[in-house]
Amino acid sequence: MKTSSAQIDLFDDAPGYREAPRPAPRKRPAAVPAVAGWDDEEAAQRLELSGRFRILRKLVPRPIIPRFQSAFPNLAVLVDTETTGLNHAKDEVIELGAVAFTYDNEGAIGDVVGVYNGLRQPSEPIPGEITRLTGITDEMVAGLDIDFRALDALVEPADLIIAHHAAFDRPFCEKLSPTFAAKAWACSVKEIPWADLGFEGNKLGYLVGQSGLFHEGHRATDDCHALLEVLARPAGDDGAPPFAALLRSSQQSRVRIYAENAPFDMKDRLKSRGYRWSDGSDGKPRAWWIEIDEDLREEGFRYLRTEIYCWEDAEPLTLHLTAFDRYRA
Repeated sequence: MKTSSAQIDLFDDAPGYREAPRPAPRKRPAAVPAVAGWDDEEAAQRLELSGRFRILRKLVPRPIIPRFQSAFPNLAVLVDTETTGLNHAKDEVIELGAVAFTYDNEGAIGDVVGVYNGLRQPSEPIPGEITRLTGITDEMVAGLDIDFRALDALVEPADLIIAHHAAFDRPFCEKLSPTFAAKAWACSVKEIPWADLGFEGNKLGYLVGQSGLFHEGHRATDDCHALLEVLARPAGDDGAPPFAALLRSSQQSRVRIYAENAPFDMKDRLKSRGYRWSDGSDGKPRAWWIEIDEDLREEGFRYLRTEIYCWEDAEPLTLHLTAFDRYRA
């Protein structure tokens, strides 16, 4: 296969049905002439100041500069994948996008220093629903594959990999390249308190719209550029960028506690506490589990010992996690 490395970045009628007459098409109104001396931004600002309009501005990707020209010391890479389905064990990546950017230790975002986008032909035809969602057709990916040399060159220097749903993207990325496996990962869905920052949801479309922007969604690199702008913009009462909260979270250790062999009649208590059920099909223990900050571990143990097992010597199975371990398959 050749490589792709683009810089960007029916229903029948019911019996007896008769179609109602269709009204004559309305004429489109003539274009409103521009007010002399106004530019688009000034017009948008005037509408906003009226208090009767909310303006969404089209997202314009940041320019790419050489890494050495950026004054920010650290490097992160935003990644997004478009796939043939949701199961990383059998489905395949058909597009991967990545945007590398610099940042400082406080979580301020600097400059975009690299962008990768690649299309990839899967072993089976792309399902119709995926084409409808992403716009990616079999013809677009025919004969193409990821340029791993270019992709790895972008990812290898990164201090942090970020994905919006990292538990989905990380397994797919690690199947493509082992470079992703050795990296610290952060999830912009799970690790940012979006509601506390004034957002009504954590889906990318909500975040982009509430940031005053719109973009062409469901293409990998476009989504990366959009997420970058959301992460960089001031939010919340203190005006800090959401990326600052994500960076702090990525630096914290966490523990996963398994309530193995918990009595069946305790399942509702565990669920209300935040535990999730694992059926063991993924190789992990067949048990209720929860993931919490490491400094809450003893409190988690106390709850299981006193409220679930009723046995003070119980030693629940725990798994220590850092950003290097989280979101693996």
